[in-house]
Formats: sequence, structure tokens, C-alpha cells
Amino acid sequence: MTGFVVLPRRWLVERSLAWICLRRRCIRDYERLPEHHEAWVTWSMVMLMSRRLARTQPRK
Repeated sequence: MTGFVVLPRRWLVERSLAWICLRRRCIRDYERLPEHHEAWVTWSMVMLMSRRLARTQPRK
């Protein structure tokens, strides 16, 4: 393969990982078990989505 080729929907994954990394706890591997890290990633996405839902204004 030569040249630059844009992969479809790659930006979606990279953007989501950037949002997860905004949480300090998810940047480094502090947890001993993978389940604990998975829980922190889930929690960071819950916080992100709840803030977005709370920010939206109801339509009139």
C-alpha cells in the first residue's frame, strides 16, 4: 500500500479514546484486575454522557 489512505470511522475510535483519557484515572494502569479498569472506563463514559444529557435544553 502506498500513500495515505483514510480508514473509515477511525476518527470515531480515536475521539472516544481521547474522551476516556480526560479522566486521570484511566490514563495509566492503576488497577490490578482488567475488570476494575473496565469499570473505570465505563464510569468515565457514564459521566461524559450524563453531563451531555443534562446540558441539552428541552425543545419548546
